[in-house]
Amino acid sequence: MNFAHTDPALRIVVDRWTAPSDRGKLNALLDRLGADADNRLDALAATADKNPPVLQQFDRDGERIDRISYHPAYQELCRAAYSEYGLSALSHRGGLHGWDAVPPHLVKYLASYVFVQAEFGLACPVSMTDAAARTLRMFGEPDVFGPWIDALTSTDPEGSMTGAMFMTEPQAGTDIARTETRAERDGDAWRLTGKKWFASNPDADVIVTLARFPGGDAESTRGVGMFMVPKVLANGERNSYTIDRLKDKLGTRSMPSGEVSLTGAYALQVGELDRGFRQMAEMVNTSRLSNAMRSSALMRRAVRDAVDHTRERVVFGKTLFDQPLMRATLLPLALDAEAALALVAYSAQCLQSADAGDDSARALIRVLTPLAKHYICKRARVVTGEAMEIRGGNGYIEEWAHARLVRDAHLGSIWEGSSNVIALDVLRCMRKFAAHRQLADTMRGILDGLGPDCGPGAEILRRRWDDLVAEGDLLVAGDEDTAQAGCARYANALARAAMATLLFDLADFAVGTGSGYRSLLVANAYLAGESGDVSEAALRHLAAVVDGTAVAEDVAHAAAPRTDSATGVLL
Repeated sequence: MNFAHTDPALRIVVDRWTAPSDRGKLNALLDRLGADADNRLDALAATADKNPPVLQQFDRDGERIDRISYHPAYQELCRAAYSEYGLSALSHRGGLHGWDAVPPHLVKYLASYVFVQAEFGLACPVSMTDAAARTLRMFGEPDVFGPWIDALTSTDPEGSMTGAMFMTEPQAGTDIARTETRAERDGDAWRLTGKKWFASNPDADVIVTLARFPGGDAESTRGVGMFMVPKVLANGERNSYTIDRLKDKLGTRSMPSGEVSLTGAYALQVGELDRGFRQMAEMVNTSRLSNAMRSSALMRRAVRDAVDHTRERVVFGKTLFDQPLMRATLLPLALDAEAALALVAYSAQCLQSADAGDDSARALIRVLTPLAKHYICKRARVVTGEAMEIRGGNGYIEEWAHARLVRDAHLGSIWEGSSNVIALDVLRCMRKFAAHRQLADTMRGILDGLGPDCGPGAEILRRRWDDLVAEGDLLVAGDEDTAQAGCARYANALARAAMATLLFDLADFAVGTGSGYRSLLVANAYLAGESGDVSEAALRHLAAVVDGTAVAEDVAHAAAPRTDSATGVLL
């Protein structure tokens, strides 16, 4: 089996959002990675999950070494991620996988999406390595940080480095203004002293962190600067910080997270001191989109495993897959996974355009990132849990992947800001930039370009976007308590409307390019589900939904929601 070949959502996303000049190279990469993920990488991930890293704080002579020992399975996963596939380098270097220039961002996100279906935990340090290189390039002095960036983006196992981001402190997680770590001048460099409470990849070579600087505003984030802390100093000695212990986590057991004490650690200033938090937000936002990608990958893996099980398990003379109630259980899970990938892929394209200087794309990615993080990461907990239940008692047993997927899925909603924090970010975007209106205008533009096959869905979604704009206006015009209480529900509604719109965009592309009507069936079924209906046409043709096989035009149209109903429900 091949994770890429069995994913119809991935195929249409590649065709829709990659240039012809990139498509062949990307498909070759995904084919290779998909086969590897289903076999070698998946087996390694299962082993690494059962053999977590171990911290050795002292050597036999009592000297502090803070060395983390990894199981060989995790080390092989690292070689695959960093060197074989260059996942942390794909947005920075040319010369990889047939690309002379730097590949589009979507290549990295889709390759990582396939990799994560085998191994979720390692994707965190891979993402932070990528994000650290991006942040240092954006804000750091090229002459100072150039060698570090080269090492972070290297695929040579002998000279490459990994990155980490240390933000959380015992008293300061969401509220960065409460950061207590202190920075003191030391010539052209700095010395940092303080405690970081949740530090994933704590033995990274390059750490990006925050600290208070002398003379800075003690009551706000403007008093917090950004610094780069190397693991090893120029003279070969260890820097002055300790890994106090590793966390005993529910999930991502293969990858270490720890508590770190900075004790006069040597650091280099990155960018402007009083803009440290704003600069760190760039790294956080990159990681948040990666979080959404990883959660969409967990959803896809969970759905695939659940479908495979139901096709093998016979109950009362029929396979589970052919049981009506099981079909009604599987369908929304498959639709959720497909919609999630659509939002992640579209967001990656927006990030590409934003990096190229497109102001409208920059405004759009500002709100798409928290929307994707908020909705997809939370939804992954439901999808992986339902998929585990489908397998029954065996799903609860650690010898199958379902339990690991459920454990890992819960972290997506916590990493880089819990769901409430992310919803408040959406609200801030609405207040400051009228982001809900910007998003609605963009989505209406997509709907206006759709062909007649997508007409019923487009009509319903236009009304939905009108309603969402009006509701968003009321939300930001109201009192703060009411707005905060309602912003999470509203963020979910925005995300679902965006995903529905993007599914119709994919469907229109498929119809227009002669690729058939299966994507239109998916888009209509998803929109009907959003209105509280279960599409009978999609239930009857569930195999086409999960396998990507062809359906007749009339089948796809039969799933279309009613346009003469305010909700679109088939009454």
